[in-house]
Amino acid sequence: MDNAVALQPQHLPAASDGPDAVQPGLLGRLNALPASRKLSLGAGLAALLAIVVAMLLWSARPEYKVLYANLSDKDGGAIIAQLSQMNVPYRHADGGSAILVPADKVHDVRLKLASAGLPKGSTVGFELMDNARFGITQFQERLTFQRGLEGELTRSISALSAVQSARVHLALPNQNGFFREQQKPSASVLVTLYPGRTLDRAQIAGIVHLVSSSVPDLSPKAVSIVDQTGALLTENPEARHGLGLDAQQLQYVAQIEASYTRRIIDLLEPVLGRDNLRAQVTAEVDFSQSESTSEQFRPNQGGEPAAVRSQQTLESTQPNGTTATGIPGAVSNQPPVPASAPINGPAQALQPAGGSAAATVNVRREAVTNYEVDKTVRVTRNASGTIKRVNAAVVVNHRTTTGPNGKTVTAPPSQEELDKLTALVQETIGYNPERGDSVKVIAAPFHPERNDEPSDLPLWQQPQALDLLRVAAMPAALALLALLIIFGVVRPALKAAAPQPEPVPALDAKVDDPEVLPPLPDQAGGTSSVPMLAAPVASDKLEAARMLARENPGAVANIVRTWVNKDAAA
Repeated sequence: MDNAVALQPQHLPAASDGPDAVQPGLLGRLNALPASRKLSLGAGLAALLAIVVAMLLWSARPEYKVLYANLSDKDGGAIIAQLSQMNVPYRHADGGSAILVPADKVHDVRLKLASAGLPKGSTVGFELMDNARFGITQFQERLTFQRGLEGELTRSISALSAVQSARVHLALPNQNGFFREQQKPSASVLVTLYPGRTLDRAQIAGIVHLVSSSVPDLSPKAVSIVDQTGALLTENPEARHGLGLDAQQLQYVAQIEASYTRRIIDLLEPVLGRDNLRAQVTAEVDFSQSESTSEQFRPNQGGEPAAVRSQQTLESTQPNGTTATGIPGAVSNQPPVPASAPINGPAQALQPAGGSAAATVNVRREAVTNYEVDKTVRVTRNASGTIKRVNAAVVVNHRTTTGPNGKTVTAPPSQEELDKLTALVQETIGYNPERGDSVKVIAAPFHPERNDEPSDLPLWQQPQALDLLRVAAMPAALALLALLIIFGVVRPALKAAAPQPEPVPALDAKVDDPEVLPPLPDQAGGTSSVPMLAAPVASDKLEAARMLARENPGAVANIVRTWVNKDAAA
């Protein structure tokens, strides 16, 4: 008779039986926890749920954008009151000077506030005339009209894209018909420009024309425009004489240089390739104005006859008192013949009356002739803005070629090619050596631009990093708090409620023990070194049997085979 007692198969529980059949469920284990554990577990779960809800609300929070900025206290209060009536959420920024609303409602709210006349601004126009009081004096009425006109001009100037705000001051003297000389009005304009914006010459002239056209008898020369830095934008051209170039002249020089540069690039870019050359042109322009007057007189001598302007001849004869001789008659009583002397030439001798040569007469002759003098007056005015000298500098990139072996080689162009490019540039700019023009073309390698320069500010002070930190601070804090609750409160409570594994009993009984089976042969025919389990008469042996089946399935198969053989023999 064998010393080992056979294990009966009916003593083994079914394979479908789980640990819940012998141990309480999760709810039972949670009920078995101490009150402190239950309280910490509930608080942790509630805090975790609150964190999840907070993260959802944070992610669903609307983005706010600026509705109006740089508002006065009066306009800000009126806008906030209107937003409260419209049930629109709002926030303050920049110390209350800016109002923020949800981004999807900015345009809608602006249109609704505009229909309500908000913001009104600190300037008032001709609406002041609507509230005229009874019994107002003439001075008050004139002052109210002046304030309204200044407000309307301020609104018109502030509508320009480069102007942030403006102020207009009008000096309107009292006109009186009894004064012979009336004082003319004048105006001053103060403009505050946006950062980085400027007013060009055409815009300044437009503002001057707008103000001068709005006020009767206001000359454009009497309008002054000043920016926020105190610089005078309107200048009299006559006052700038001898003070250097003005803005218009500088702009003219810049246009000439840009035109020459564009010509050079358009001509050489198809030959050298895009981004393979750089060109700069410097033009010296003469804006001086000179005027010369010359008079030329042509002499009267020559083949052409001179023009007589006036002629005066005076002749007088006086006899010397001698006795008249000759035969008296009609011939001696005739008047003297008119002088027929030429203008130019020797004077002719006078013949005495009666043709007697014996008579002696004193003759006096005076002749004055005035001729037209030829005169030529020539006035020469030199043109303003003539080019005195042009200097051009061109840099050509080295050429990159690929050899037969696939290696890239960079080499500068030859001197012959540079000479040809120089000739092309000279023809492009109208090279004139007499006025001192110069053209220089050189070859140099171009280095690609790299943005490897470190930022001046450290990473924690850069605006992008600060904005990212502000956005991610709240979600990161909530996530960290959730992890602390999970690992510090919830996990220990769940670990305490988990079932504790029971220790496996040691199978160190001897072989001759009647309750322990002898070593069984394994599948290979040898004996198994794993001790056989005694008959499982208690439930605490079930887990040990299962562990043995998982660790040594061959031994368990031999046990089952032994049971089957014994049952068949019986």
